[in-house]
Amino acid sequence: MAPLLLGAVMLVAQLQLVPSRPAVVPGNEPGQPELVRKAATLQEEIPDGAAPNGSAQQLPQTIIIGVRKGGTRALLEMLSLHPDVAAAENEVHFFDWEEHYSQGLGWYLSQMPFSAPHQLTVEKTPAYFTSPKVPERVHSMNPAIRLLLILRDPSERVLSDYTQVFYNHVQKRKPYPSIEEFLVRDGRLNVDYKALNRSLYHLHMENWLRFFPLRRIHIVDGDRLIRDPFPEIQKVERFLRLSPQINASNFYFNKTKGFYCLRDGGRDRCLHESKGRAHPQVDPRLLNKLHEYFHEPNKKFFELVGRTFDWH
Repeated sequence: MAPLLLGAVMLVAQLQLVPSRPAVVPGNEPGQPELVRKAATLQEEIPDGAAPNGSAQQLPQTIIIGVRKGGTRALLEMLSLHPDVAAAENEVHFFDWEEHYSQGLGWYLSQMPFSAPHQLTVEKTPAYFTSPKVPERVHSMNPAIRLLLILRDPSERVLSDYTQVFYNHVQKRKPYPSIEEFLVRDGRLNVDYKALNRSLYHLHMENWLRFFPLRRIHIVDGDRLIRDPFPEIQKVERFLRLSPQINASNFYFNKTKGFYCLRDGGRDRCLHESKGRAHPQVDPRLLNKLHEYFHEPNKKFFELVGRTFDWH
């Protein structure tokens, strides 16, 4: 009788150990099981966390972390051409905005798109790269996550940064100072200008490398993505271990807009009209000062990532 009772107890214990959800997902790596466990728990807490067709909201396995005005929207739109990618439509600002982060991973999960089990969920928030607290927070969620960082020539990024804010003021019919007023103070380059600090890539990269090895961060050349997007997006596919589904035929150059647009299943679409705006005219002497200012920081960044870029 005792052996029979013992066998029954062991059988019940084994049944209780069977997980209600898969313990692994396609592309599983060290660190992922914990992420899956968190996601499974959170989905149970959210009534609408699953759809009848089997799709569900998942925590992202990839994040586009920046940089602001580096081409993050273009990168996300191009990556969305892949059938195995599900992208969050809006910038979530979970890890950098305290009012969002304080609501926890349940809130973050609720911002994600519905995706099939085989799909990769991606979100992009450009401010993540330059926010000091973000790397540690992302790492605590998933140390095995794959990160995408898209960068442009730092001087060009500064001009794009200014241009965006300038047009935001114009649309609201509010006055806004010239770029010279921001870049120059007492006859010298104003190193306190926030747009300049955002372009000091080596400082921000050092912070990310404290928590993630370089192999977890793929740097997309934003300048090349503008000139010839297909080779850059191929590299992204390989980094994310996606099957090669995006083709050169998915891109066509729009002469009116002056940049590449996308062709998806016979449907053509271009980025918003706010993208690709002309930069303000800048005195060549001031532009030279910008290039000189970034010369040493750029060298430090190249050494940090073991790679060079065609920047001034």
